[in-house]
Formats: sequence, C-alpha cells, structure tokens
Amino acid sequence: MNIILTTLNAKFIHTNLALRCLKAYAEPEYSPLIVEYTIKDPTFNIVADLYQKKPSIVGFSCYIWNIEETIKVIKMLKTVDPSITIILGGPEVSYDTNVWLRQVKEIDYIVVGEGEQAFKETLDFLSDKKDVKDVPGLAYVQNDKFILNPLPPKLDLRESPSPYRFEEDLAYLSKRIVYIETSRGCPFSCQFCLSSIEVGVRYFNREKVKEDIRYLMQNGAKTIKFVDRTFNISRSYAMEMFQFLIDEHLPGVVFQFEITADIMRPEVIQFLNDNAPAGLFRFEIGVQSTNDLTNELVKRRQNFEKLKRTVTMVKSGGKIDQHLDLIAGLPEEDYTSFRRTFNEVFEMRPEELQLGFLKLLRGTGLRVEAEKYGYVYVDQAPYEIFSNNVLSFNDILRIKQVEDVLEKYWNAHRMDQTLEFLFNHIFETPFDFFQQFGTFWEDRNWSRIGHQLEDLYTRLFDFLGNLEGIPLNTVKSVMKLDYLSKQKFQPRKPWWENDMSKEEQSAIYKLLLESPSIAGEEFAQMDLTEREIYKQTFITPISIDMNLFKQGVIKEEQGFLLTTFHKGNTPHFSYIQKNNNLADFIL
Repeated sequence: MNIILTTLNAKFIHTNLALRCLKAYAEPEYSPLIVEYTIKDPTFNIVADLYQKKPSIVGFSCYIWNIEETIKVIKMLKTVDPSITIILGGPEVSYDTNVWLRQVKEIDYIVVGEGEQAFKETLDFLSDKKDVKDVPGLAYVQNDKFILNPLPPKLDLRESPSPYRFEEDLAYLSKRIVYIETSRGCPFSCQFCLSSIEVGVRYFNREKVKEDIRYLMQNGAKTIKFVDRTFNISRSYAMEMFQFLIDEHLPGVVFQFEITADIMRPEVIQFLNDNAPAGLFRFEIGVQSTNDLTNELVKRRQNFEKLKRTVTMVKSGGKIDQHLDLIAGLPEEDYTSFRRTFNEVFEMRPEELQLGFLKLLRGTGLRVEAEKYGYVYVDQAPYEIFSNNVLSFNDILRIKQVEDVLEKYWNAHRMDQTLEFLFNHIFETPFDFFQQFGTFWEDRNWSRIGHQLEDLYTRLFDFLGNLEGIPLNTVKSVMKLDYLSKQKFQPRKPWWENDMSKEEQSAIYKLLLESPSIAGEEFAQMDLTEREIYKQTFITPISIDMNLFKQGVIKEEQGFLLTTFHKGNTPHFSYIQKNNNLADFIL
C-alpha cells in the first residue's frame, strides 16, 4: 500500500506532530509518507500533488483551522481517483463523527481520539490482516448504518516510539517550529476547551524526551514548542526539565511552554530568574477572564492574585517573554466586564496579549449548553460566536476593533514609549485607547489596506489630531523617539513632514563640529569626524526635555534630538537644549 499522511497547516513554519506520531507507530510494518501543505495553498495544487504520488490511502489530520479546506481537498481527490481510501483523524472529527460521515460521503473512515494504535490497526484491516469490527476507535458507515467501534485503552506513553527521527525532516528543522509533548491530558475542566474532556495527565518517558530534545537541537531546531496543556502541573517534573534545558541548550534555541501561572511557586520563578539565560524560555499563559462568576460558570479554577504575582515576578526577572491570552464572549462577561478584564491583565504589561473570541468547539461543555447562555454562533469551523445573552454582535465587532490595533501597536512593540505616554496621560485606560483608535481605524477602512512602519505612525498621529485637548507637540516628540529607536541607519524619509529648515540644520551641524559637547559628554567622547557627523547623525526638533524624559518626567521644552547611528547598532540619543546661545547662533 502507498500510504500518505497529510494535513493543511495554518502556516508554512508549523509542523504537524500528530502525523509524525502516527508514522512512528506504523513503522516498520508500514511506511507512510508525510506531506504537509498550508491552508493558503490552492486546493487544485494540493490535489494534483497528492494524485501524482499515486496513493492508495490518504490520512488527513483535521483541526478547526483546516477542516473546511481539507473537505474541499477530499472531495476533489475522490473525484479524480475514487479508488483512494480517505481516513480522517484529529480533534475536529473526533466529535459528531456520525455527522461528518453522513455529510461528507467521500470520507471512508474516521479514527476517533488518540489515534496511533488505532491508525496502525486500520492499516492492518486495509491489508486484510484483521476484520474492520476489530479496529478500536474506528468510525464508518456500513449498509447505511453508522458504526463506532469501542475506543482502545489509553496508550502507555512511556513506551511510545520517537516521532522525531525521520531523515526527511532534517532539512526543515531550522526553518520551522518543532512541537514536542512530554505529557497528554489536563487536570482542569474548562468548559470551552477540548483538553478538559480527557481525565488525568499521562507522561512520556523523561529520558527519551531529553534524548529527543538533544537530537532536535543538534540537527538545527531553533524554536521548540511544548504542547503540554499544563507544563508545570508537576513542580518537580517542570524543575527537572527547566534545569535540563538550561544545562544543555544550544545557542539560538528558544523553548515555549503553556504555563498555569497561579500554581507556579515563587521559588521556581526565582530559580528561572537566577539561572535561565535571557531569551531561552517563553511562557504562554491563558488568563481568559478575571470575572469570578464567568470563571465559575466555565469551571475554571483560577486565583488571579497568584497569577498576577507570577507574571509580575517573571517580568521583573527580565529573562522570559510572556504571552497572555484573553477570550471575549465567555458566559456572563458583558462589554463592561470584558473592558475590566482587559485592563486588569494589561496592567501587567505582558510582552504579548492575545485577544481571542470564544469558539464553541464540538465536544465541549459550552457547546452543549449554548442555548442556556443564549449563544448564537457560526455552525461551521471555527464555530466563533456572534453574540450571547449579555454580549451583542455590535459589542463583538467593537472588541474586534480593539484586537486589530492591539496586534499592530502593542504586540508588535513598534512604539512602546508613545503608548505608555498615552495610557498614563491621555486616556482613562489602555482599553479605551485601543477601542477609540480601533473604531477610528475601522471608520477609515485602514483594515482593508496594507501598511508600512511609517503608516502606523502617521495614522496614530492622524487619530490623535482628531481629538480635543491632546498635546500634539509632546506626543509627536515621543513618537519621534520611538521611530528613531527602531532605525539602524539614518532614515531617508521619516514619517513626519520636514519641520526643520536646511539653514537651521546646517547651523547646528557647524556648531557641533566646533563644540560637540553641546550634545553632551557621551556624544563628545565619540570623537566623530566631520564626515561621520554628517553621515551617521540625524537632527530633529522636539518639544520635551530629553534628559528628564529618560527619568520618566515630561517637561515641555524646545530643543533638538540628535540621533547617532553607528554600524547598525542601537541608535544613541543626545539632547541639544535650545537655549539663548544656540538660538542666537541659529538666527
């Protein structure tokens, strides 16, 4: 049999761990070929590529992000070659299996749940080595009757073969994210999450996991993401793995984890702050909501004060970036409550804050109870909600406007100093800034056109210029600082209109050559030649005292910002005060 295992990843940089687990279990009796595509690839091209490989069996790994495109591929593939046996597996088709088999006639079989052993036994059946009714966890339609064979016992993960030793993967390890699991299952019962359905946590063999990580690093893997639902559920296990990764990591490797922050002990964080190299680890933390009633309704046990302690302590260490998640649309979380949740979480200033929207996944408790909370949702993947009994569709659309500018401005960290100034001096809360700017952005249809870095600055300044009482000169000065800090070389065309005459600029350069100390002793000590001053510096007027701004104090004062660029390094800022002597000189 010519067997292909395939999926449509969300992006090229992703890899599918499930396919590799299936292949590892199927060998050596069977030798499936792994072929991965993306949801952006044209359906015709995917089908043509599969067809030319002349498969007798094609297995698809299915998720909410790829199921609709996968079905298009399946239908077209069956049209061009009806003899191909189509097998589906994955979380999206492990629930409502009867519906999938009835609605998509081109599907021959669905492997339900944990699929490694079941898939191998399905291949045994297709090789005439066993009867179909003896394949555990296999769903199919026979004589117009839906059949789901009894599910198999859970695998002993300690005996699982490694899914990382395939030679064909070596060429891609440095270019893609590598996913690794050290456990399966989740101890929590969050009703919006599929992980809550499996009771208990099972672990893989620790030493095998360590060997796999060594192998991946030695063969060029740079980003390794642990898919464990709660990596730190066992403190001793997490500590052992953290120590191992600190001791044996190779330069340039980054490890990402999903962390439950409110169960993380301070001594663990202190250990990481003291011992982990900066940038080695990245934490993903699901907060979802700070509304106590909401968390109670979705059976999510969470101590927000302890969570905040963890996030704050990790941030103070300066070693680990943190990605925090929120979900809009959970039960009894109306617009006002979500605004409060957002601000309480944003107060911790995570490096990245992801604002997601509730999806009523097949198999989850919230989907079963959708009517109880008045949910109206798209009954097609990814099953995102339109509204519920406390959150209107208009509220959802407004929060989506927040999400848009949050991604472009905060998560991209293009102008952190500017945003902090706006949060602290202009807007009542960060949420209000993102909401007002997001609405302004949408009203001008900017979400439908592309943008360069300069566009982000001009659009923000345009927005602020339409508000009353905004100290635009002060804001513009801070925005200039942010913009220039992102440049490696002297900018040819900055985002602001030229606000300095050539005569004024020439006069300041002449004075700098005669007396470089007017820009401070640090600049004077650079001892730049005349050519270097003209080629490597940039002068622009600002309306704040730069020296006080570095101390967190805003004082309006006319002066000049002198930015020095040197061999692509971080720019150096100097401040030239516009005192009487300088003013007379310029005049």
